[in-house]
Amino acid sequence: MNFRDLHPNIRLRICVGFVQRLLSVMLMPLLIIHLAALYGAATAGALTLAVAAAGIASNFIGGHLADVYGRRPLLVAGELGATVCFALLALANSPWWSSGVATFLLFLANTCAAQLATPAADAMMVDVSTPQSRPLVYTINYWSINVAFTVGALIGGFLYDGHFTQLLTGAAAACALTTLVIWRWISETAPATGKDVATGPRAMLRGYLAVGRDRLFLRQLTAAALIAAVEMQIGYYIAVRLADEFPRQTLATIGSWAPAVDGVAILGILRAVNAALVVALVLAAKSLLGRASERTRLYAGIAAFTAGYMVWAVSNDAWVLIGAAVLLTLGEIASIPVRQTLLADLVPAQARTKYMAAYALNARAGLLIAALCVTVGAFVPALGMSLLYGTAGLAAILLYRSLLRARERAADRTGTAQVLDRAA
Repeated sequence: MNFRDLHPNIRLRICVGFVQRLLSVMLMPLLIIHLAALYGAATAGALTLAVAAAGIASNFIGGHLADVYGRRPLLVAGELGATVCFALLALANSPWWSSGVATFLLFLANTCAAQLATPAADAMMVDVSTPQSRPLVYTINYWSINVAFTVGALIGGFLYDGHFTQLLTGAAAACALTTLVIWRWISETAPATGKDVATGPRAMLRGYLAVGRDRLFLRQLTAAALIAAVEMQIGYYIAVRLADEFPRQTLATIGSWAPAVDGVAILGILRAVNAALVVALVLAAKSLLGRASERTRLYAGIAAFTAGYMVWAVSNDAWVLIGAAVLLTLGEIASIPVRQTLLADLVPAQARTKYMAAYALNARAGLLIAALCVTVGAFVPALGMSLLYGTAGLAAILLYRSLLRARERAADRTGTAQVLDRAA
C-alpha cells in the first residue's frame, strides 16, 4: 500500500493539514512577538494564556459538535473562520489600520476556529482508515507535520521583519484555498451511530464524563502525557541546563575552520538534527523497520527515545548530545505511528471526536509537567532529572503493554481490533 491507495479524504486531509500546520508554525509565534512588542512581555504572556485556555475550550466543544453534526461542517467552519481571521489580521496590521486590540481578538478567534475543527480532522483520519493502513497513514502524517514545522519556522523567521502584513495576507489566501478544497472534495465520514440525539451542554457534559470514566482511555492519555512531558524538556529544563552549564567547545577542526558552540548554539543544533532526521528517515521507516513487530517497535522506540533525553539531561559533550539526538529521533520514528494506531483502534466510533478532543489534553499536561521540571531542576541534580525521565519512559512502556494486551483480548473475543469491553 502507498499514498495513492489511501482514501481520498485521507490524502486531502494530510495535504490540508500540512498547510494548516505550516501557517500555524509560521505565524503564531510572530503574533506573540508582535503582542509583546506592543504591550510588553508580561502582558503578552497573559494574553497568550487566555488564547490557550480558549483553544482548549473550543477543542472540547468541537469534539462534541463533530459527533453530533458530523466532521465536514466543523472542518468547513473552522477553515472559513481561519480565512476571515487572517484577512482581518492583515488589515489590522496594514498601513491603513493598526490595532493591537483587534490583533489580539482576531488571534483569539483564529485559535478557537482552528481548535474547533481539530477533533473532527483527527477523527476523520480514523473513520476512513483501516487497522492495516493506519501505520502508513500516521507515518506520512508525521512526516508532513515535521516538514511543515521546519518550512514554517524558516519562512516566519526570515520574513517577519518588514513582511508581516504580506505573511498574513498570504495565510488568508492559503486558507481560502483549503476551505474550497474541504467544501468541494472532502466527504462526510461520521458513522451513523456517532450522531447523538441530545445536542445541548448537558449532553456534551455527559459525553465527556463517559470518556473520563473509560479506564482504558485514561491509560492511553496518561502514557501519552508522560512521553509528551519528556519530549518537551528540550524547551524547558534541558534548554536551561545547557544555557547555564554547557561549556563553549569546538565541534571540529577543518583546516583553519574550527566552529565553536555554546549552550544556546548546541540547543539549536540538537533541534535541527532531530527535525532533519525525521524529514529524511520517517518515510523509509516501514522498510527499515518492516521486520520488527509492532510490539518491538513500540517498546524499543520509547526506550530509545527516553534514553536520548536521559543523556541530554546530563551530558556536556557536544558529540555525545548529537549522538543522543540521533538515538531519540530513531525511537520517535519507530514508536509514534504505533502509538497513534493503537489510539485509533481503541477509541469507540460513536464518540470518536470526543475522545480525540480529550486525548489532546496529553500535550497540555506534558507542557505543565515540563514547566514544573524547570523548578524541580533547580533543586535536583542533573542525574536525578535523568532518572526521572527514565521513570516516565518505563511507566509509559508498562501502560502501553497493558493496552496492547487489552486490544489482543478484544481481537480474540470479536475477531476485530476494536475494544468493546470499555471497562477492561
